Amino acid sequence: MNETGRPLRVLLWPANPALAVRLGLERDIEVVASPLGRPAVALVESVEGVREVREEAPECAVLLAVGSARPGLREAALSAGASGLVLRDAPLPDLARSLHAASRGERVTDPSLDVP
Repeated sequence: MNETGRPLRVLLWPANPALAVRLGLERDIEVVASPLGRPAVALVESVEGVREVREEAPECAVLLAVGSARPGLREAALSAGASGLVLRDAPLPDLARSLHAASRGERVTDPSLDVP
């Protein structure tokens, strides 16, 4: 739960039904379908997605979910407005911790993705 005692609202951009089900198993996370659901954090799959969510919901923290590190990706994501990068296939507890940290304004980067 967040500081208000309510579940953390998370947007998946684009929609990812399998991940939505997995995240839905966490009692303190609620997956919302669109920026109109007032998400605290969005999990996106591209740098362009970071920009799109930041335009649609500027108050929302955005994490870029990737499969592997690539040179320059971290800088591109951060300059687009991302709060950090996470592994797309990270264990659910790690992903939940990253989402909560981003919602508190923390910069989040999975150590395996920390490539300049």
